[in-house]
Amino acid sequence: MRQILAISGEDRVEFLQGLVTNKVGELPAWAALLTPQGKYLADFLVIPEGGRLLIDVDARLAPDLMRRLSMYKLRSKVAIEAVDLSVARGIGDMPDAGIADPRHEALGWRLYGGQGDDGSDWDAIRVAHCIPESLIELIPNETFILEAGFERLHGVDFRKGCYVGQEVTARMKHKTELKKGLVTVGIEGAAPVGTPILLPDGREAGVLFTQSGGRAIAHMRFDRMVEGLTAGDARILP
Repeated sequence: MRQILAISGEDRVEFLQGLVTNKVGELPAWAALLTPQGKYLADFLVIPEGGRLLIDVDARLAPDLMRRLSMYKLRSKVAIEAVDLSVARGIGDMPDAGIADPRHEALGWRLYGGQGDDGSDWDAIRVAHCIPESLIELIPNETFILEAGFERLHGVDFRKGCYVGQEVTARMKHKTELKKGLVTVGIEGAAPVGTPILLPDGREAGVLFTQSGGRAIAHMRFDRMVEGLTAGDARILP
């Protein structure tokens, strides 16, 4: 379930721009709010609509996100409110008032004020393209967004200037080589989300997440993607 927050007021673009990982205000964007230590707190779509910015966020994350945005407001001339606006989504022909999902073309379109879902297998789409989901692969106070594919999925802008957690994110981009992150793997069998992926000698190689059609999203140490991996009773095929 999604919740829509609306940010209005003359400082709305400048206010949000200084907080989140992506450039906002002109086109629909996917972005995240991070801790000062660079860890994920929430991800959301930001949709410009007239004199306000709509924030499309997982409803379970909305109360904390609204609290944090309100905390950062200070003297900014903005108003933040939850609004009763439904979200429809689908693939195929986009409605006239729809917007293309900015993360990946395979995610199709979203329509604000529309109703329903076209019944697409969203887990299969996400697994095929290694697209993380809030509160599954994206875990508050744990996930680093570059390990979760935010750069590949257009969720971070390294030219936009400062935002909360920017220093850590930029350091990971420019001064280190990622040694772990989300990947799509093969799977024989099934195991609960969060099951550790183990090497044949019992050492941990990663964590299993969404599964669909013999494939899965996993957070892996790249140097441990070898034959013989297991997750519970399932076999993992790197």
